[in-house]
Amino acid sequence: MKVDLAGKAVIVTGGTRGIGAEIARRYLGAGARVLVCGRKPVDELPADDGRTAEFVQADVRQAEQAAAVVDAAVERFGRLDILVNNAGGSPMADAATASPRFISAIITLNLIAPFFLAQRANAVMQRQPEGGLIINIGSVSGRDPAPGTAAYSAAKAGLTTLTRALALEFGPRVRVNQVTVGLVRTELAHLHYGDEDGMRSVAATIPLGRMATPADVADACLLLSSPLAGYVNGAELRVDGGGEIPARFLAARPTDR
Repeated sequence: MKVDLAGKAVIVTGGTRGIGAEIARRYLGAGARVLVCGRKPVDELPADDGRTAEFVQADVRQAEQAAAVVDAAVERFGRLDILVNNAGGSPMADAATASPRFISAIITLNLIAPFFLAQRANAVMQRQPEGGLIINIGSVSGRDPAPGTAAYSAAKAGLTTLTRALALEFGPRVRVNQVTVGLVRTELAHLHYGDEDGMRSVAATIPLGRMATPADVADACLLLSSPLAGYVNGAELRVDGGGEIPARFLAARPTDR
């Protein structure tokens, strides 16, 4: 199925690598004009069929810089149709010893920054006859936290509630939805899951038998951006391969499987 987004203007935060870059490429491939942002300059930007995303250097944890990203898209494209709040993440950290600065930074990046961007985007979209769409990229950690992810998991749980709250307030002109991501195999996956054997072991815990790819997440964003999702608002679309098989069933599996 081809999703046609020709003429649409899209922002993908954290869109210079990994999941964000693939989301940006998918929107470019659908005909949209795309702006990505990141804290550091980059040598290569997402591209598709000779069309390349535009870039703004910004730290979206700062309210004024988050606003500047939205303003830059409007200045360059004349409008803003879709905001994908993708920037996020966290290193592992022991909850008992995590510093106040670390906790604040992680919660700001994963919860408060999307709020900043959504406010500014909504102000633009409300003035457009066609309105707009905001997609927040959530995580299964917001529902099923793992050790070492306390601040991140709390922020992502908050993001899910924020998604529903903004959907109530920004409608009917602006829709707000969330793509909740499970375990994804990116270029940095080895930092979390180890070598190939480690990633195969992780994949065995997922009902679909594999980790997600960035393309799986990008396709979910395109689905929510298509006319087929025009009445979808305040929804959480889980892209997690069915979750994780309970440990008690994995422990009971015969070893020769």
